[in-house]
Amino acid sequence: MRSTRTTRTTTTGRTLMSALAIGGLALGAAGCGDGGKKSTPSASASTSASSGAGVQLPKLNGEKIEVAAVWTGPEQANFVKVLKEFEARTGATVTFVPAQDPIVNFLGTKIAGGSPPDVAMLPQVGAIQQAVEKKWAKPAGAEVQAQLDANYSKAWKDLGAVNGTQYGVYFKAANKSLIWYNTKVFQNAGVSEPQTWKAFLATADTISASGVTPVSIGGADGWTLTDWFENVYLSQAGPEKYDQLAKHTIKWTDPSVKDALTALAQLFGKPSLIAGGTNGALQTEFPASVTQTFTGGDQPKAGMVFEGDFAAVNIAQTSAKIGTDAKVFPFPAVGAKSPTVIGGDAAVALKDTKGAQALLTWLASADAAKIWASAGGFVSPNKALDFGAYPNDVQRDIAKSLIAAGDNVRFDMSDQAPQSFGGTPGKGEWKDLQDFLKNPADIAGVQSRLEADAAAAFKN
Repeated sequence: MRSTRTTRTTTTGRTLMSALAIGGLALGAAGCGDGGKKSTPSASASTSASSGAGVQLPKLNGEKIEVAAVWTGPEQANFVKVLKEFEARTGATVTFVPAQDPIVNFLGTKIAGGSPPDVAMLPQVGAIQQAVEKKWAKPAGAEVQAQLDANYSKAWKDLGAVNGTQYGVYFKAANKSLIWYNTKVFQNAGVSEPQTWKAFLATADTISASGVTPVSIGGADGWTLTDWFENVYLSQAGPEKYDQLAKHTIKWTDPSVKDALTALAQLFGKPSLIAGGTNGALQTEFPASVTQTFTGGDQPKAGMVFEGDFAAVNIAQTSAKIGTDAKVFPFPAVGAKSPTVIGGDAAVALKDTKGAQALLTWLASADAAKIWASAGGFVSPNKALDFGAYPNDVQRDIAKSLIAAGDNVRFDMSDQAPQSFGGTPGKGEWKDLQDFLKNPADIAGVQSRLEADAAAAFKN
């Protein structure tokens, strides 16, 4: 889920501020359950490629297309539904190729072996740039561009472009600034949704006193810890500092980093507030961090879990109903405002074929987005998608706020960094922040290690 490039261009390397007014949304309002799947469009429902109401695809009878992505479990299953509809409309046969993270390493092996997939789903801005630099990526064709021009804001198009040439189609977006909570736990503890970091910590103490451990952390996956840091840092230090740190034009030894780590240590330094304590958190993978918050009735292993809208996929694996048993509130304001950090997955063609271009065209359409949106655990940057496609009010409001932001979005910081720093398990920022969770008292030490790893990766 992290960046894999070693250089940055002015086009896609820029960072963008999110103006999502998510704090003003009734994200905790009760919505319908997470079922309510909508039917997908029929194969005959094609109109012009630029209308936004449908998409025109070529006939590809007999053509075989491979798509590589790191998605597993429910995410993979939902994406396969999108691919199946493409098959029905075109006559092509599409195979999902499971990839390892970091995906660029996986793709490098496939390309070296002479068997690259036709399309890859790249979860970092930097991965697109590296694919272009290595001459793997193929530019998007006219039909793809027509769908993008009709359905996407300039910011999302720019994130998929390198030096003015369009390569990527951002199919799946993520709002990574949300706290999901078990409503029974909140009710039993007599607490409400906190709006500030101070109130969040006080809420955690109250939930702990009620007999439930308050916070679940998926620390076995280092990327979750980078998201914790980024949200605290963006809220506390502000967008200008965020941009500078993302580009490594200020050092990780900067006082603003110390302030953010000090704030995080107020939570990480209290193992009693963390499900399983520090050691348990470091052994908990992200999916389990979500499901353990919504199983066990009114005595789950934790009352709250931080992560993006995609956590809905994991909640759906429990008996909890989103909008009733599981609700969400914006990441609390550590500084003046609540932060909003955005991520996303972009489709890039690795073969210059009619099938690869047709699949990118399909993924840029509202028809394709509707299929996964209806299944849940998904937010689309496609502004032509009918909000009625989302299965509950919680996800609908998150999607509305994302589209309303238009060009005012900011991308995940670690997804902008070189792979060796921001995107490799057991190395760089992932490992340094896992060490920080293990020993949050050593703020100066972790800053020093972060800076050394960043300097080696950025070479600036």
